[in-house]
Amino acid sequence: MSQSPTLVVLAAGIGSRYGGLKQIEPIGPGGEAVLDYAVFDAKRAGFGKFVFVIRKDIERDFREVLGSRFERHVDVHYAFQELDMLPPGRTVPADRKKPWGTGHAVLCAEPQVSGPFAVINADDFYGVESFQVLGDFLRSAPPAAGAEVYAMVGFQLDRTLSEHGTVARGVCRTDAQGNLMSVEELTAIEQHAGGIRNKGHDGSHRPLTGREIASLNCWGFQPSLFAHLQRLFAAFLERNRSNARAEFYLPAAVNALIEEGAARVKVLPTPCRWFGVTYREDRAVVIEGIRALARAGAYPERLWT
Repeated sequence: MSQSPTLVVLAAGIGSRYGGLKQIEPIGPGGEAVLDYAVFDAKRAGFGKFVFVIRKDIERDFREVLGSRFERHVDVHYAFQELDMLPPGRTVPADRKKPWGTGHAVLCAEPQVSGPFAVINADDFYGVESFQVLGDFLRSAPPAAGAEVYAMVGFQLDRTLSEHGTVARGVCRTDAQGNLMSVEELTAIEQHAGGIRNKGHDGSHRPLTGREIASLNCWGFQPSLFAHLQRLFAAFLERNRSNARAEFYLPAAVNALIEEGAARVKVLPTPCRWFGVTYREDRAVVIEGIRALARAGAYPERLWT
């Protein structure tokens, strides 16, 4: 029998653009958070273990509001992402305040993961089909012969944007077989009167069609990923000794593995529309979207009753 995959949830983000701890904001008819729907969908897609990567300073709130609820329904574990979780011999720069990024967050989950696993953000609504295709892939992926075989759920970019400001997305290129060729992290994608564009740090604008494949950090991996992340994170720290704001992004790490020929990543398309709470103004849109799905019968009015 194939091993039930683990779901690793990245919930340590500060939520600076949102202005608060958005992981626990109620948006469902019964007071559910976006994360409730991810756990509910992953459970019915066959995920067996749930690892929440959080920070020590939000542990109490997270456990009281969400963890205690999840523990009644799924197998819950915790991992912690802190600035001082660095390779031996490294110290935190005095001016470093930002977390080290999503690649580092996944690395922090290593002690809790022993088999195939998925990675998601805590504040994104992915839809049940996304977890189903990812769970099926992780249960059926053959042992690697040469390059590792991972997976990424791909969303259509124009289904993932906010009406209230810029968003960061990994914009992807694929080959004719549906394998990921590269992920480019664009950090300021916005809708405007003329369409969709990304704002560059230098003030330039790059037009986008909206039909691009977007990564929303919905990945499928094998435990072999951790050794790669350790190596790449060490190299990242060396390159960014004087950059207190640099982040070790998971898509960038995956992109490096593809370029090295160390991994092949299958893109799993999803028809789902993304919901998320990047900004406080997004909350009303998410609430109505979730309630519409409940009215259509996709979810019960109260998830956990």
